Amino acid sequence: MTPAHFSPDAHERLTEELERRGGPYRREISRRIETAREHGDIRENADYDAAKNEQGLNEARIRQVAALLEDAVIVEPGSDSGGVVAAGSLVELKMDGDDETSVYLVGSIEERNDTYEVLSTSGPLGEAVLGHAPGETVTFETPRGAELAVEIVAVRPLD
Repeated sequence: MTPAHFSPDAHERLTEELERRGGPYRREISRRIETAREHGDIRENADYDAAKNEQGLNEARIRQVAALLEDAVIVEPGSDSGGVVAAGSLVELKMDGDDETSVYLVGSIEERNDTYEVLSTSGPLGEAVLGHAPGETVTFETPRGAELAVEIVAVRPLD
């Protein structure tokens, strides 16, 4: 698995989420399961079913976040990528045939940014543009199998 690239804020947020989900939230769900069991027959107990379902979702998210953080690379905002598309940079792209451009924050899908949409480094477009410089045109295959071209208009650090 390719290491996830996170800003310090995203890394801290995910670390806190992992601690909360693995500690207090896990105990809260266990208490709800125990309380639901005390109500009798668990075969027709909606509270028990809901709590068990929530427990399964929580455990899956714990595994997902732990795997992301295991080999995570922290990218400092504003770091210069040498003029090429890299995690933590902003990239301005122009899709083939479009007159308008779009600006994306390159990084993990777990990044959250109020200003820019995130372009995942593990997605087809993100993988295609990584390491390329402004003025270059790259092609990538969409999940449906279509091949598209995109021009890299500009690359700059996230301020």
